[in-house]
Amino acid sequence: MYWSARTKKNEKKFADALSLLYSVYSITKTTHFTTMSCCNASSTRPDLHDLSKRINPEEKRLVNCKQVDVNQLMPLKYQWAWEYYIKGCANHWMPNEVPMQSDIELWKSNRLTTQERHVIMRNLGFFSTAESLVGNNIVLAIFKHITNPEARQYLLRQAFEEAIHTHTFQYIVESLSLDQREVFNMYHEVNSIHDKDAFEMTLTSAIMEEGFSTETTEGLQTFLKNLVGFYVIMEGVFFYSGFVMLLSFKRQNKMIGVGQQFEYIMRDESIHLNFGIDLINGIRSENPEAWTLQLEQEVREMIKKAVELEVAYAEDCMPRGILGLNATLFRDYVQYIADRRFDRLNMPLEYGSKNPFPWMSEITDLSKEQNFFERKVTEYQKAASLEW
Repeated sequence: MYWSARTKKNEKKFADALSLLYSVYSITKTTHFTTMSCCNASSTRPDLHDLSKRINPEEKRLVNCKQVDVNQLMPLKYQWAWEYYIKGCANHWMPNEVPMQSDIELWKSNRLTTQERHVIMRNLGFFSTAESLVGNNIVLAIFKHITNPEARQYLLRQAFEEAIHTHTFQYIVESLSLDQREVFNMYHEVNSIHDKDAFEMTLTSAIMEEGFSTETTEGLQTFLKNLVGFYVIMEGVFFYSGFVMLLSFKRQNKMIGVGQQFEYIMRDESIHLNFGIDLINGIRSENPEAWTLQLEQEVREMIKKAVELEVAYAEDCMPRGILGLNATLFRDYVQYIADRRFDRLNMPLEYGSKNPFPWMSEITDLSKEQNFFERKVTEYQKAASLEW
């Protein structure tokens, strides 16, 4: 009797289980589940080896892609984007691998003037938050609107590098026992830093507005201005006065560790800049209706305004000349840099200024040669792999 009751009970459980499985099966046959794609990949399951579902790389687009699943990296269409990713990986470094002992000793001594300390502090204050602004703009404003997987692959690498750069300034501040709140809050307290950062943040805000889309010409133009603002202006203009100032210390055998880290940052930023300009020019090529004469004039005015903001920053950093530098030389240099950016954007030059710091070109050809027994080697990549 007990066995019979138990058997019937088990049979009922088995029947219930079969009924549940059948219900799930029925749902999966009649329901289309959305795939994880921003490029309108099909939600229907293809037949095995259905070659019609495989992507045609020629249908890839940098923005507004409707034909190709953004999750499929290969085959590549934009080889240049993938090469930037490979270069970024080859150039990997970490700030805490750079010795800071000599910098600490010099900072604690009386061998730096008040004006030299002012220059160092101002640049730490600017870069410490500027790198965060760039990283946040990639994550919040750029990434979701780029619909090409190889370009996204590089953006992920760049965002990681921006985090490394922010880490660098934490490492420097901690090593020199500086006031963290003073350094990281300068963009709220120092007008020349605040004005540059505020200029950039308005560009991020425009992309973050509810309902923003790159599918309209107006929206795509706003997106292009964001790319110009961060790649051409922030990383291609605003950073370069600081590079000159901090690397001038290293040239005089002062603040060697800080200078070495700025060399590595400048190398990274050079790749960021080139990727960004290729991205801008690629979007222009695919969407010629967006790059109007009016937009080009707006871009020109943006860069001209950035030049004046950067000159004001240089004047604030060094009201009196030091290390063979002065504000007049920086005006020439920033204008020279701006003309190089105009040229890369296939726009007429604006200033015609000469480069007053030709030694900066030598820094760009950085080889990072070091004595193994004097300093821990920070070269991560194999010989001859480094490219700019």
